[in-house]
Amino acid sequence: MLNRRDLLVNSGAVAGAATAGILQGRAEEERAARRLHIVVAGAHPGDPEAACGGTMALLADRGHEVIALYTTRGERGIAGKSSAEAGAIRTREGEKACALLKARPLFADQVDADTRITPAHYDSFRRLLETAKPDAVLTHWPLDTHRDHRGCALLVYDAWLTLGRKFGLYFFEVSTGQETQHFRPTDYVNITAVEQRKRAACFAHASQNPRTFYADCLDMQRFRGRETGCKHAEAFIHHEQSPRHGLPA
Repeated sequence: MLNRRDLLVNSGAVAGAATAGILQGRAEEERAARRLHIVVAGAHPGDPEAACGGTMALLADRGHEVIALYTTRGERGIAGKSSAEAGAIRTREGEKACALLKARPLFADQVDADTRITPAHYDSFRRLLETAKPDAVLTHWPLDTHRDHRGCALLVYDAWLTLGRKFGLYFFEVSTGQETQHFRPTDYVNITAVEQRKRAACFAHASQNPRTFYADCLDMQRFRGRETGCKHAEAFIHHEQSPRHGLPA
């Protein structure tokens, strides 16, 4: 039998737990309501859009700041063009795509097909990423056949470690099975409502034969949609040691 003192202690513990739960719930609501800074880091203009342009559009529509951080300007991505010409063309295409997604373009100092992983490049990339004050960063999965994709992933991962593992870290896929390897999603985003905007952003990269590469995007997002019960979805792997926020519900 509980005496009066035991009842008071127990009721106080229950009230304390309830209060803690309410406070935690309020903190989560406040975080969801505030404007987040989301960085989508891709190796080349077109990579963020193809991998998660739908998620970028949804985040921007909800009032969050979305930054497309391109590691390179795609300098070697147009046959018959010099590096300077190709870089200028693909920079303009990236800017056009970002305007469609309501995102802001940002360019690092790496070179297409020559992404370098050195202490100096780690430091310069970290400083650039730090200026964005990210709440979450989405980037390439490091097991990828493209060297630039792997390089971008490592630059982001090193920045995440150096900056104290404070921002949410998510990995996206690009042409899974052909380039992205051994990708096992933990999170999905239903992009059905914004698929047409993603398509338009990808087709802004006219120099990259978008009709062909977007066919791969459609196959992938329809497959991910079937996995999660919608028409079109994008998939991500969340780093379990990072905060879990930044993706649309």
